[in-house]
Amino acid sequence: MGVRKRQSAELRKEAQKTQAFAKLLNIPSSPRKMRLVADMVRGQEVFRALGILKFSNKEAAARVEKLLRSAIANWEAKNERKAENGELYISTIFVDPAPMLKRLRPAPQGRGYRIRKRANHVTLFVDTIDNNAKTKA
Repeated sequence: MGVRKRQSAELRKEAQKTQAFAKLLNIPSSPRKMRLVADMVRGQEVFRALGILKFSNKEAAARVEKLLRSAIANWEAKNERKAENGELYISTIFVDPAPMLKRLRPAPQGRGYRIRKRANHVTLFVDTIDNNAKTKA
């Protein structure tokens, strides 16, 4: 690995030690469906987002709710205190495509239609609301 690449990787690792985040890998649903749920909660205060996810009728919402609870627990572990109401918000959430499973489905006249079983990865970062004000000022 080159020197520049190694230095940037070390900087990224140091930055992640201070940030609270959670990742969910290889979820067997399409990224498009998961992005609909991610867009509902992006930038929301965490307890409000939990309410939105709890009462959403999308299947992906239950997975994102569990991921958000994990990110909150990670923040509490790093800061050694409980999260209070109105203190945390979802600073970043993004959905990336995971490797696709390719299957064949029988079709008429001896043909086979390709079925693409999509999957996704979700990454969610939480941050304190007052931390956001410091960085913009």
